[in-house]
Amino acid sequence: MSLRLFDTATREVRDFVPVVPGQVGIYLCGATVQAPPHIGHVRSVVAFDVLVRWLRRTGYRVTMVRNVTDIDDKILHRSAEAGEQWWAWAMANERAFTSAYDALGVLPPTYEPRATGHVPAMVELMQRLIERGHAYTAGPGDVYFDVRSWSSYGELTSQRVDDMVADSAAEATDKKDPHDFALWKAAKPGEPETASWDTPFGRGRPGWHLECSAMAHRYLGDTFDIHGGGLDLRFPHHENEQAQSRAAGYGFARYWLHNGWVTQSGAKMSKSLGNGLLVSTLLETVRPAVLRYALTAVQYRSMLEWTADTLAESEATWDRLAGFVTRATERVGEVDPAQAEIPADFAAALDDDLNVPAALAVVHEHLRAGNTALAAGDDPSTRTELAAVRAMLDVLGLDPAGEQWGAATGDDRTATALDSLVRAELDARTAARAAKDWATADAIRDRLTAAGIAVEDSPTGARWSLAARNVTDEDI
Repeated sequence: MSLRLFDTATREVRDFVPVVPGQVGIYLCGATVQAPPHIGHVRSVVAFDVLVRWLRRTGYRVTMVRNVTDIDDKILHRSAEAGEQWWAWAMANERAFTSAYDALGVLPPTYEPRATGHVPAMVELMQRLIERGHAYTAGPGDVYFDVRSWSSYGELTSQRVDDMVADSAAEATDKKDPHDFALWKAAKPGEPETASWDTPFGRGRPGWHLECSAMAHRYLGDTFDIHGGGLDLRFPHHENEQAQSRAAGYGFARYWLHNGWVTQSGAKMSKSLGNGLLVSTLLETVRPAVLRYALTAVQYRSMLEWTADTLAESEATWDRLAGFVTRATERVGEVDPAQAEIPADFAAALDDDLNVPAALAVVHEHLRAGNTALAAGDDPSTRTELAAVRAMLDVLGLDPAGEQWGAATGDDRTATALDSLVRAELDARTAARAAKDWATADAIRDRLTAAGIAVEDSPTGARWSLAARNVTDEDI
């Protein structure tokens, strides 16, 4: 079975056929760095990380472009409120996004261009659109796309121009049509001089839609394979991107993929609703791998309803997966997930529009088989299942023994010290049990439990791990 993806432009699942055999170009709308990221922001990046991992695992050479919007109205407004330079404000938040991506095990993109670094490419695109009769100037610094000049406008979202809600911006009275959208915006009184650039059309700054078209063309060429982003970006952002790029004579994206939102009580998670949950705050009490699992486990096009149970279930599942990998590795030694064969049912699930829930069902089948083999002392079967489980989880960015979540690297003195202290307690407990001093043995175990340490007795001795945390409504 070949990879099939749901194309939101055609509203159907299509066989994926790349522009260049063996290669895939992806443009993902990244962060607008007006504030630190909440989990709604990182859902998209995690979902497309799974796509990139699967494409690479199946032999494709992937070029992933994920942009940073580092100049817009909200960045200027929020930085002014905080008394900060707009570019310093944007950079601080960009670093917060990068830290969140790194913590969640998201692979770095091939290129991560910033809008402010691509003004010349935007000017060239505007000149091309004006020459072709699809854009016009409206006073110094203002350039608009003429939607009536492009007969296919609205094709991405299957809308007619006359049925669309027009831009209600009061200052946009110089448009030919209220549906026209800004390619370039004139500098406004009171805005920092550094937040605008000189162009043949007057001094100003980029429109939101223009930057993505210019950067996609710069790094992926006239026509590329996949354009992705959150469902909320379909209109107007992606509709306008496609219109201006195709009006400029470019093929642009051949497949459009959109991920669902993170919701609370059915409402989209956002700062405006006051229900945004910062990734940095969550990671103070939740292990990064657990958060990654919670964001990965739902099929990318589905809404992810965020409740206390979301984290509790993810924590319990992660502990089961990590526990098996630890026990099996202790028994049969290391395996290389990159060289292990991917089970056919798992591959079929991911080829079916990245059906991660079905893929995880296959993981759990092999997890159960691996635990059965462990209990029976069947080392060959244990090793086979360990390799399969790790290979599948590696594709999902969730391999417990992989580089991201496995043994600590660098300065691991805290972990070493904790392990030494717990081992001393376990040795004392073992001695008490050998002497049939059950009261002392139980007291040691109770002391460890109170400290958040889970103890598991096995034929090879006691092992310990951090106990699963009880998650409450206050944690979401």
